[in-house]
Amino acid sequence: MPERIHLAVALDGAGWHPAAWREPTARPTELTSARYWRDLARVADSGGILFATFEDALSLGGRSFDPDAETRRDRVRGRLDAVLVASFLAPTTDRLGLIPTVTTAHPEPFHLATGLQTLDHVSRGRAGARIVAGSSPQERANFGRRADGPAGLPASGRVEDDPALLAAFREAGEVVEAIRRLADSWEDDAIVRDLETGKFLDRERVHRVDFDGEFFSLTGASIVPRSPQGQPLITALAHQTVPYRFAAEHADVAFITPADASAVGGILDELADAAASVRTDEQRLRVFADLLVLVEDTPAAAAAAWRRLEDADPLATDARVVVGTADDVVEEIRALRDADVDGVRLRPARLPADLTVIADRVVPRAAAAGILSPDDGVPTLRERLGLPRLASRFARQEVGA
Repeated sequence: MPERIHLAVALDGAGWHPAAWREPTARPTELTSARYWRDLARVADSGGILFATFEDALSLGGRSFDPDAETRRDRVRGRLDAVLVASFLAPTTDRLGLIPTVTTAHPEPFHLATGLQTLDHVSRGRAGARIVAGSSPQERANFGRRADGPAGLPASGRVEDDPALLAAFREAGEVVEAIRRLADSWEDDAIVRDLETGKFLDRERVHRVDFDGEFFSLTGASIVPRSPQGQPLITALAHQTVPYRFAAEHADVAFITPADASAVGGILDELADAAASVRTDEQRLRVFADLLVLVEDTPAAAAAAWRRLEDADPLATDARVVVGTADDVVEEIRALRDADVDGVRLRPARLPADLTVIADRVVPRAAAAGILSPDDGVPTLRERLGLPRLASRFARQEVGA
């Protein structure tokens, strides 16, 4: 059992509850403003949160397979691009890791890789990505380049029973591999800046990536020099067997959604079994459990706030929901720590209200209880998670001119 674990937050619009935008504390007219996201990030940064993830999707209805999701008028619609938001937030924060969601089905892998490398540079080593496999029919329609893809979970509810979903995860794995290879294409010392000889770049230390996969191929080096972490932190949300296997093979961090702390052990066992069969990285997969939280001063006030939200627009989620006080949330975090997770990712039901309470009350109380890992001052997000900075796989290999 780890003595101390990390806390992260997941940020999405006005909050994770679909009725959160109706709350008096919400700022629904500012959801597409730079100030709104800067304010949220600064609260998390000053509150000692390890990293924040930023949700994203490629259609108005989000990741939903509901055909009515595009036309609903009673929920938040419209969002900013997560990678661009994270890049904007980088110079406004000091320690907070910045992990935007990236969908692998439509953006070009080269563009994803260079965007994440750029984020790692401008954040001085605090970049990551939350990888999302596949796309909804609405997302595919927005791009208009491919008609094939998942239409939703099959009747069994199992990813492995749908060839389209299996293909989406294979494609996502190729995208992660491309991101990692392109991040390695420059060696750390490729830029020599020799004024006497006029030599800026050692071309032999920039390497061509030749990738020929099932879904795409690429040839060439990244246009972005090697970034502070070497490779951005790769994360993935996993709910069942195929996503567990994907996370075990391709991710540095997996987010899981146990029903409670007693369910964690079985999930960790399945992830460990998957890692034993597919993982080539010697580093152990880090696992964060998700909690969706609404926090008030008293249990009665929290229950009343939750009822108000549910009466307006009921929430559907597979994450554990905690409605109560800061002490209640700390006890849930403690139970998950005792179940052997490496961290907990909190999904605030309401923004900015619940994020503020997390920073002002939950984090200090969890730290005082000896649950949280202190900030040891190491510079990069990977290092704070105990992950090494990997050398380029192409180091000292020559490349043709």
